[in-house]
Amino acid sequence: MHVAHLSLTDFRSYASVELGLEPGVTAFVGPNGQGKTNLVEALGYVATHSSHRVSSDAPLVRMGATRAIVRCAVHRDDRRALVELELNPGRANRARLNRSPVSRARDVVGLLRTVLFAPEDLSLSKGDPAERRRFLDDLLVARTPRFAGVRADYDRVLKQRGALLRTAAQARRGSRSARRAESDSGFSAAGAGDVLSTLEVWDAHLAKHGAELLAARLELVEALRPLVAGSYSALAPGSAPATLAYRSTLSTGGDDDEGVQDDEAAGERGSFDTQTLSTDLGKTLEQRLRERLLEVRPAELERGVTLVGPHRDDLILGLGDLPARGYASHGESWSFALALRLAAYDLLRADGGDPVLILDDVFAELDSQRRRRLAEIVAPAEQVLITAAVPDDVPAELVGGRFDVVEGSVTRVR
Repeated sequence: MHVAHLSLTDFRSYASVELGLEPGVTAFVGPNGQGKTNLVEALGYVATHSSHRVSSDAPLVRMGATRAIVRCAVHRDDRRALVELELNPGRANRARLNRSPVSRARDVVGLLRTVLFAPEDLSLSKGDPAERRRFLDDLLVARTPRFAGVRADYDRVLKQRGALLRTAAQARRGSRSARRAESDSGFSAAGAGDVLSTLEVWDAHLAKHGAELLAARLELVEALRPLVAGSYSALAPGSAPATLAYRSTLSTGGDDDEGVQDDEAAGERGSFDTQTLSTDLGKTLEQRLRERLLEVRPAELERGVTLVGPHRDDLILGLGDLPARGYASHGESWSFALALRLAAYDLLRADGGDPVLILDDVFAELDSQRRRRLAEIVAPAEQVLITAAVPDDVPAELVGGRFDVVEGSVTRVR
């Protein structure tokens, strides 16, 4: 798989740009703040419908414009697809495939698959659980695009259930804002009985979609485990082995908000091993989610938040017997984050076809040893796109095509 052409209209700093691309290595070189990352960010958005830099679409639209358009021609085997996304902040985005509209923008997810390395990846090993959940879910969608719908359904139910819980919590506290919250959430809960009966309906939906998402995550972690260990060993030979464990609120109970709980203890008490679960994984997890929701209901009604579900889980990264978070050095943390991305790349390759590798200003963050090892690992990829502030930041193993990016102007020099 490779991208043959990229076209941007009112995306980030670009009013308009047209780029022809080829298989192999292509570097975008120029001082910081000139628009290099904007180019590869656009490709990452086509692949995942999200940015690795911001959480909303509004910053992606050029100042003064009302929408942005990203088009890219994707070659996969002997097939060519033209994917077009129209970003409309505050409204639904639109998509076209081979110039024909599709009913939902997410229907084009999976036509381009990318693995993107960026300085922000350090948050995978040092940051909050939300970063690691996003890593797992983005990889799920890249492998099986239908999970975009599963994730969207879960998020929708979680939002509706959260609104109901807030209403109930405000009513219990006798807040004057309870009536307004009930109206805003769209619920007609006139009393506690109505709230509880409505909550049971949302419990069923949350358990159904949550079980499907959780089952897929558990299976993904099992597939990633040996790949992460191998990639980490290649990047940091001699270091303690890298390990993965999945911590679920089905075990921890959900009282630890966003991973405040001690990582080492959580890794022992709250991790899952898919080999210990029944073959009917989804059904088992759905039942367990329903049970746990009932158990924590008093706390949820008091606090007004959903305490159990995949939205509060974490991927625990370990080095030997210790959790990486809090114990790993800066270099080890970088190596672990890179190992996660390389494992994702290997997994997507095994599914069929090389994804496009994007290295956004990564080499400047690495010491010479890790820089050389990473370059050697990614060099055989079908297409590698690199951003760098200066030509010397591009390792010799990755010399290829080059564009200079200066003040928003993109010029091919090689």
